[in-house]
Amino acid sequence: MATLYVSPHPDDFRSLLALIALEFCPSSRPRTVTEDPPASLNARSRPTLVLGAGEGDAVLSGASAVAWYLASLGKRAGTGAKQESEVRQWMSFAENELTPVSCAVVFPLLGVMGLDKKLQHSSRTEMLRVLKVLNQALEPKTFLVGESITLADMAVAAAVLLPFKYALEPSDRKVLTNVTRWFTTCVNQPQFLKVLGKITLCEKMVPVTPKTNAVTDTKASNGTPAADSSGATANDPPKTEAQLKKEAKKREKLEKFQQKKEMEAKKKTQPPTEKKAKPEKKELGVITYNVPTPAGEKKDVVSPLPDSYSPQYVEAAWYPWWEKEGFFKPEYGRKSISEQNPRGIFMMCIPPPNVTGSLHLGHALTNAIQDCLTRWHRMRGETTLWNPGCDHAGIATQVVVEKKLMRERGMSRHDLGRENFIQEVWKWKNEKGDRIYHQLKKLGSSLDWDRACFTMDTKLSNAVQEAFIRMHEEGVIYRSKRLVNWSCSLNSAISDIEVDKRELTGRTLLPVPGYKDKVEFGVLVSFAYKVDGSDEEVIVATTRIETMLGDTAVAVHPADPRYQHLKGKMVLHPFCDRKMPIVCDDFVDINFGTGAVKITPAHDHNDYEVGERHNLAFINIMDENGLLINVPPPFLGMKRFEARKAVLQALKDRGQFKEIKDNPMVVPVCSRSKDIVEPLLKPQWYVNCRDMGKQAADVVREGQLKIIPDHHLKTWFSWMDNIRDWCISRQLWWGHRIPAYFITVNDPSVKPGEDMDGHYWVSGRSEEEAREKAAQRFNVSADKVTLRQDEDVLDTWFSSGIFPFSIFGWPNETQDLNVFYPGTLLETGHDILFFWVARMVMMGLKLTGKLPFKEVYLHAVVRDAHGRKMSKSLGNVIDPLDVITGISLEGLHAQLTDSNLDPLEVEKAKQGQKSDYPNGIPECGTDALRFALCAYTSQGRDINLDVNRILGYRHFCNKLWNAVKFAMKTLGDNFVPSEKAQLCGDESVSDRWILSRLSAAVALCDAGFKAYDFPAITTAIYNFWLYELCDIYLESVKPVFSKAEEGSASQRPALVCRQTLYTCLEVGLRLLSPLMPFVTEELYQRLPRRRPRATPPSISVTSYPDAAEFCWHSEEIDRDMEFIMTVVKTIRSLRADYNLTKTRADCYLQCIDSATVSLVQKYSLQIQTLSYSQAIIPLTANQPVPEGCAVAIASDRCTVNLMLKGLIDVEKEVAKLMTKKGDLEKQMEKLREKMAKNDYKEKVPVKVQEQDAEKLRQSQTELEKVKEAMENFRKMI
Repeated sequence: MATLYVSPHPDDFRSLLALIALEFCPSSRPRTVTEDPPASLNARSRPTLVLGAGEGDAVLSGASAVAWYLASLGKRAGTGAKQESEVRQWMSFAENELTPVSCAVVFPLLGVMGLDKKLQHSSRTEMLRVLKVLNQALEPKTFLVGESITLADMAVAAAVLLPFKYALEPSDRKVLTNVTRWFTTCVNQPQFLKVLGKITLCEKMVPVTPKTNAVTDTKASNGTPAADSSGATANDPPKTEAQLKKEAKKREKLEKFQQKKEMEAKKKTQPPTEKKAKPEKKELGVITYNVPTPAGEKKDVVSPLPDSYSPQYVEAAWYPWWEKEGFFKPEYGRKSISEQNPRGIFMMCIPPPNVTGSLHLGHALTNAIQDCLTRWHRMRGETTLWNPGCDHAGIATQVVVEKKLMRERGMSRHDLGRENFIQEVWKWKNEKGDRIYHQLKKLGSSLDWDRACFTMDTKLSNAVQEAFIRMHEEGVIYRSKRLVNWSCSLNSAISDIEVDKRELTGRTLLPVPGYKDKVEFGVLVSFAYKVDGSDEEVIVATTRIETMLGDTAVAVHPADPRYQHLKGKMVLHPFCDRKMPIVCDDFVDINFGTGAVKITPAHDHNDYEVGERHNLAFINIMDENGLLINVPPPFLGMKRFEARKAVLQALKDRGQFKEIKDNPMVVPVCSRSKDIVEPLLKPQWYVNCRDMGKQAADVVREGQLKIIPDHHLKTWFSWMDNIRDWCISRQLWWGHRIPAYFITVNDPSVKPGEDMDGHYWVSGRSEEEAREKAAQRFNVSADKVTLRQDEDVLDTWFSSGIFPFSIFGWPNETQDLNVFYPGTLLETGHDILFFWVARMVMMGLKLTGKLPFKEVYLHAVVRDAHGRKMSKSLGNVIDPLDVITGISLEGLHAQLTDSNLDPLEVEKAKQGQKSDYPNGIPECGTDALRFALCAYTSQGRDINLDVNRILGYRHFCNKLWNAVKFAMKTLGDNFVPSEKAQLCGDESVSDRWILSRLSAAVALCDAGFKAYDFPAITTAIYNFWLYELCDIYLESVKPVFSKAEEGSASQRPALVCRQTLYTCLEVGLRLLSPLMPFVTEELYQRLPRRRPRATPPSISVTSYPDAAEFCWHSEEIDRDMEFIMTVVKTIRSLRADYNLTKTRADCYLQCIDSATVSLVQKYSLQIQTLSYSQAIIPLTANQPVPEGCAVAIASDRCTVNLMLKGLIDVEKEVAKLMTKKGDLEKQMEKLREKMAKNDYKEKVPVKVQEQDAEKLRQSQTELEKVKEAMENFRKMI
């Protein structure tokens, strides 16, 4: 029996590699011994494998040789020459590149070799460089070679094991995301876990106490003697007393370090004492609303506001009150919706989400934008309706309920039967189907829920039926047998949007439902057809070799000289007696491959058209389940991908196989079932889109329909001008059953019809109506007509296409239809421009003669912070409710565990989550999420959403909260606002300026909403509240209120200031309300009203600020204040330079002319207050500046002179600066030496070089400032 000798040391990575490879071996494994191999074997080191007598007593020594042998036994050394070469390449990489640097970094930490910090640092840099190479290689891969663990993964994982345990800190792992994800995947495989146990990743790179082992190890992993407790090795001479003392000191230091670490860990577990329990300023706490408020009753607004903003407190109770009061209904505030409104009507329908769905950030973006627009129009006084609805989602819902049935009752839908199954779906819908409505309410969406529609409701189902019948009778809908996207798993045709295009770079094994083993894709197989009557052959190539069983021709380009002599000849099919013509067609690319193309008209879209042009035979070789039909044995009845292997082998046996090679390609995958989509010939119902497509293109060209942003026009015209007919049949049970009936006439004078003959199909609102139509058509009595209703249902997009008018009761002339159709706007993502928007336009024009809306606004697609598409397998799909309420990293991981992802994908996704959200997602609240989504909505194609930016807007909410609290305290309990916002003439320069900025914000918001420029709106509001109102105005008017408290003479300015402040608060909240409905309602309800009896009850139905009313914008005042703030910032900068944190200093402002002097005098109080100065003294250019001032230039009009004499100890400051100067010069000298080295440019990564250059530049700037400050101080001595 074979014997494997390994080291028992837990960190001997070479022995560990052999043990891991052993775990992948079949049952007959070598026995494992943790001792040295016998001396007689001449084994150089462990691991050593001594093979049994039957294998010639061979001895394999060293990790590489042993691991290769063991991995080969377990079929883990690669399949085929290419993979074996790749495995060897990665083993060489592990041995020669990774292992030396890993050991150089980790061994000093383990005490195996002496610690040279400089050497260790350079080794660490080199190790990270090598790992970055590995990181790049792993970016598109799960494993290093192929689709499963190989020896390549084992060898490289073993080489990086010690760095991951002892040297790679969290910050390093964040950079090496792909390596970390791959390593975690590997070490969590059962074989690795059995050998290594659970690996704890390094938190901080520090020396570690050597681990003791149950079995004493006599040799280190690399064959060198292992150190004893004193540091000596078995073969070393005894150590001197001095050496022993030195090592004892080293151990003592290490013990102290360990004790310190233990103390720190202990402190973390202990509860904080009373004294230290100070809340961090940045930590926003959770405050809840606890006042008992029945659902629909108004929230308590009498109790004091909490100290800080908390989303849970703010968002409580408002939505049920808004809903109960009817604020979201178009009837609110008017007698009837038919009543003429001079301000106009705004109507928009929601893109109906799937009934199976739950919110993702794409929904959140759609609803944030739509709700902002709806609230803005409502506040403008328009008759406003945002109509909710939900889509029955045929395939998705049927799949969910089928899985539920199988899981709970072990039944298929066929076991239940159609009627019972549909009842089960309705039962599921009634229990679970309104979940997404609750989520929409959580987002604050101001939808009229009384008008909510479901596409399978009777009202909408009648409209769908009517639409089909009218279009069928007109001949726009017709029956035809064509190629469709077929899912064998679902047994149904699927739409293009349900087909995911998976791009492959070459040979790839993919899982396919119904197959135990993965199936090969991404290869091009070449084979030969023999030319009839000659020895010649024509070589063709295909990525789907099984389809050659359905070939009926070979096509060549008519101008290809290679095949001119074969025109009109035949080729022979190798597996049947079929002769196939060689046809000439311009679609063939003369330069691709051999220039000859096999033609399978019944199973390929391009070949279908060639077959039509050349009148070829259409042979369907596949049934609905993916089993082969109409083919010769042995292929008959085979599953399609088993036939793939069988056909390839049969061609090899006949000598007609030529080659197989990697081929980049796109594989169509069903998004619902993950099955490979097959083009299949099926009789289906089609919509003739030619005329409707032309009409849809014309209305845009003529300006009747506006598409925003206009860069989508090119896509629109491309689709509409080249539109194909639309297949609307779906082989499902859940959905709108097609109201079409096949006619059989029991009369010998009428010949039997065929399924494809449209003359034998009739549509009707009922079977009786259809029978009457059939009787009239064939001129027989109704009793002679037998009808069979089509089993199929309509494509979900058909019912979605008539959604804008079916929700209002079309075809009946209802009040809602007359008032709200056509709608105003359609807002949605640009990814469904064709699938939904175009079809609504076509069907609206066809069935109502009107456009369904006047404008289409298309928002961008949400991606993650790195610009990647949201994908469950990447772990970057975020539920907006998790952003609103917050979630821990463990909570995010738990969601992945509960999902249907493959275990390897789960591990990869967890690493993605850990990288992006190491501390989970903090509670941001609805308002912050909505504001962030709108701020991101530039008119591009993608939005890279960073959760940290959303958190920033939560901090903005807190600033807003504190500003309003402070302002209300300043206004006082007895404050009464004037009845109208207007100037009284006594406003101070600060009042005039903030009212000018408020007017500018109003104008910017008005223009932004009209242009769908949401970032302009958010920027205007954010800047006004944060930088203008809070940072400048509230600070500058504090002295006004202080003086008012001191004496009655200052009451008038304070009164005017309070009116100005109230106007800013009230108007500012109304500006913000469409974007942040919850926090603005909470704060607005606390403000006194201008006209209490006439004021609307909620901010959501208050008028939106109008630029005509707030017309106080003054460019002159804005310019003056801009200059004043430049002066203020210059003074602040000087104060910071000289560390004047609390000391006030006199400030002499030397002005270039008398006009500037006058301006400074006019704003002196503002400058003094905002710059924290003792006094502001304006000087003309000719007036001397007192000695002892620090100088800075504010602008070409003004120089700031800050008096420092007497305020600071000059000599002490100079001494401090001298020390700082010396430190800076040392740093710069070190950097220059490093950068001057000969190999710096070659060895140091470019990023590090850039960082070094930036450090040097910053140090140089700082040094110049220090020298300048020293010079100024010396002038004072």
